[in-house]
Amino acid sequence: MIRSDSSMRKNAQIIYISHGGGPLPILGDSSHKKMVDFLTALSTRLKRPDAIIVISAHWEENCVTLQGGTSPDLYYDYSGFPNEAYNITYPSKGSPELVKKIDTWLLEAGIKSTIDTKRGYDHGHFIPLKILYPVSNIPSFQISLLKSLDPSEHLRTGKVFSRLLSENILIIGSGFSFHNMRAFMSNFTNHDDHNDLFQNWLIDTCTHDDQSYREERIVNWEKAPYARYCHPREEHLLPLHVCMGIAGSAATVIFDDYILGKRSLAFQW
Repeated sequence: MIRSDSSMRKNAQIIYISHGGGPLPILGDSSHKKMVDFLTALSTRLKRPDAIIVISAHWEENCVTLQGGTSPDLYYDYSGFPNEAYNITYPSKGSPELVKKIDTWLLEAGIKSTIDTKRGYDHGHFIPLKILYPVSNIPSFQISLLKSLDPSEHLRTGKVFSRLLSENILIIGSGFSFHNMRAFMSNFTNHDDHNDLFQNWLIDTCTHDDQSYREERIVNWEKAPYARYCHPREEHLLPLHVCMGIAGSAATVIFDDYILGKRSLAFQW
C-alpha cells in the first residue's frame, strides 16, 4: 500500500486552482478579474520554488505521462479567440532530471508511466503560470491525467509523488472546481444553489482533519450533491485528487469566489 508520509518535512508547496476559461484570464476578461487578482497576490506569498510541476486537466493519457522536453513549446489547445491568444509566449525550461527521478518512483510503485519529450505546455499550464510568474525563469513540466478518469488511481498516483514533499517544489493541480460548460454559457449568474452545495461539500471534504474521511469522500465524489451537474466530465476535478494524494493532510481554502459567473475554489496544503 502506498501512503504519503505526513510526518515528512514539507518544503514543497501544493495548490489546486480553478484556472478559468482558456486564455481569458490574461486577455482582460472582467469575469476573471478576481481570479487574476488572487493569483497575482498568491505569487507574493509563495516561497520561490526550484521547479514547478503542473497536473493539468487538459492532458490525458493511457498511463501516467511525464513531460520530459528541455524547452517545451506552447500548445494552444483552444479555439475561437482573438489573434493575441495565439501569440502568447512562455519560454520555460523543463526539468528532465526530476522527470526521470519521478518516472523511477512510479516504476518502483508498479504504476505504468512514460516520458513524452515532444508535448508542449497546454493552457492549464502556461495561463496560470504567466500570472503567477510572468518571467518564465523557473523550470516547469506537466504530468498527465489518466484517460480512465479513475479517482482512486489519481489519488494513488499522488501518493507516489509524496516523495517530493521534502523538495523545494511548487505542485499545481490546474483544473476548475466547477466545470459545466453548458451552465457557463446559458446561465451567466452568480446565483447557483446547486453549485453552492457541491462547493460546500468540496470544502468540507478537503479541509477535514481525518485522512480516511477525506479519501473516502473524494474517491466517491459522484455521491456529492449535484456532482454531475458541476462536473459532467471530471477531468477538471481530478488534479485535486492528485494533490490530495501528495499532501496527505487537510487543505486550506485560499480562494472562494466567482469565475465566469460561477463559484469556484482553490486550496493549498
